Amino acid sequence: MPVSTRAVAVSAASVVAIGLVAIYAVTTRIGDDPFSQCRASAVSGGAGAIDGRFTLVDEDGRAVTEKDLKLPSLVYFGYTYCPDVCPTDTLRNAEAVDALEEMGYETTPVFISVDPDRDTPPVLKEWTDLIHPRMLGLTGTPEAVKAASDAYRAFFRVPADRAGDDYLVDHTTYTYLMLPGSGFAEFFAREVTPEDMAKRVACFIDASRG
Repeated sequence: MPVSTRAVAVSAASVVAIGLVAIYAVTTRIGDDPFSQCRASAVSGGAGAIDGRFTLVDEDGRAVTEKDLKLPSLVYFGYTYCPDVCPTDTLRNAEAVDALEEMGYETTPVFISVDPDRDTPPVLKEWTDLIHPRMLGLTGTPEAVKAASDAYRAFFRVPADRAGDDYLVDHTTYTYLMLPGSGFAEFFAREVTPEDMAKRVACFIDASRG
């Protein structure tokens, strides 16, 4: 990814992070957070911080909503033509999923494309199968993808003046932990290692089970 594009993505990520801090301050009071022992910082969580709802299409062409995610899920927004960031981040997530499986926790890696024009279901299927056999690829109309992104307070921007299929998409690079029944639990920056992610996700899963 060119330096200018990466700078835009980093700037966008900073805006999202600031927004999450504000959300946290408004929606979470000390003592109200059942996952407080699992958090790395206070810039995550809080009731209603992330809506997490979506209506998209999976890599097999089936309609999918967030209610179809029956297992704890690691949700990432990216695109298959991404030259470096997305493969690195999704491989990290896949390694965390495998580490969690060795610890006795079953989770689902989810990849939501922010580039629906190029990321058709067959393209997604080929790509996600290379990353992890259980990775779920999701796409949809531009409007549906934008609605999903807004529900996660994520950011992406497809260039309006693109010509052909040779273009980059700016996007945030957080991974969101979603828990069945309680929804959004935590987000992870791309600097988090697979091992640390697995340990923190396990903590959230244990806490959600009471």
